[in-house]
Amino acid sequence: NCSTVLKTLHFITSPLSDEEGNFSLAYIITIHKELEMFVKLLRAIYMPQNIYCIHIDEKSPRDYKTAVWNIVNCFENIFISSKREHVVYAGFSRLQADINCMRDLVNTKVQWNYVINLCGQDFPLKTNKEIIQYMKSKWNGKNITPGILQPLHMKHRTELSYREYVLSGVSYLYPGKTRKAKAPHNMTIYFGSAYYVLTRAFVEFTLTDVRAKDLLEWSRDTYSPDEHYWVTLNRLPG
Repeated sequence: NCSTVLKTLHFITSPLSDEEGNFSLAYIITIHKELEMFVKLLRAIYMPQNIYCIHIDEKSPRDYKTAVWNIVNCFENIFISSKREHVVYAGFSRLQADINCMRDLVNTKVQWNYVINLCGQDFPLKTNKEIIQYMKSKWNGKNITPGILQPLHMKHRTELSYREYVLSGVSYLYPGKTRKAKAPHNMTIYFGSAYYVLTRAFVEFTLTDVRAKDLLEWSRDTYSPDEHYWVTLNRLPG
């Protein structure tokens, strides 16, 4: 019952200030367990002027998926990603899940300014207004995707070809003996966080630029590609 959901969980139903109403954020939330935690997270970051793409791991239980669908269907600005991945820890599927949501988000009518990615076990330390003011004051037009040149002890992640395996229902990555070719377009690989705040222009670049597409394809058999993909693209000249 959607009216019960809105009333009992006290979702905010109108912008709390003009500043917030005129500055929309997009969120990508990848989830696979703990429904109650997801609902608490969603309630904490929900604003009617924002937009939310939820990626449910394909291997999640059916009743969990159904429960998430029932909640999401109560909101016009929350949706389930149109393409969903069977997510393997540290695998390419984790990166692909974010990109699937990005494709959906750029095709919505909401003119969002930044996209923030979260997992179901995250929780905000700042209000929506504080996040907006921070982005405007310090990061105006820039991405937050921190990182450094790939350290020597991390180079195996992109120098060896990794494969996904399933054993007794558990998925995992394991390196093969094949060494990968160097990164396309003579790119320098950086290493950083899988989590980010990205501008809409950067997202559109990621989805269309040939260098971004080639790096994505090259990253398919790397270890934890979301920890090098965004930070490397963000440091391309121009």
